[in-house]
Amino acid sequence: MLKKIPNILTISRIVIIPLVLVCLYFAHQDFHSEFNDQAATVLFIVAGITDFFDGYLARVLQSQSKLGRVLDPIADKLLVVSCLVVLVFYNRADILPALAIICREILVSGLREFLAEIHISVPVSKTAKIKTGMQMVALALLLLGEKGSGYHWVETLGSSLLWLAAALTLFTGYAYLKAGLKHMEE
Repeated sequence: MLKKIPNILTISRIVIIPLVLVCLYFAHQDFHSEFNDQAATVLFIVAGITDFFDGYLARVLQSQSKLGRVLDPIADKLLVVSCLVVLVFYNRADILPALAIICREILVSGLREFLAEIHISVPVSKTAKIKTGMQMVALALLLLGEKGSGYHWVETLGSSLLWLAAALTLFTGYAYLKAGLKHMEE
């Protein structure tokens, strides 16, 4: 049973995504908007925590599975991309950094899939981990917003961090592309 916990956490992250989006919808409809912004943020943070623990527990419990290897990156991308799309739709995030992040996620996913077929693994760089952390903090702040926090600077900080995450996204995306192209030439 313990060995199933990482996959259960990954699946729970996927289940949380529609709940975050429903909270955002109700917040946008001015239906208890402070509460819904706060609920969306808490759910997003819980999903982010499951992302850390599913990988950690899979390694500690030596329960890495094919299902987990497939679902974990899908869950991550679904969480980030769906939140970005909805935040942009409701004018709570800028479109350019959101597009940069979404395009990079698609590019890197495609490259990783191609490289996996030829048995090449590209490890996640420290810069990419910093980018992910910054992106998650930015999204949490943007989800919380001014109504959820009571402070205007929360949105400003979230937007600034999203732009920084987008810059790191382009940098790390280029590094992945460069590594991938090297193997495509062979």
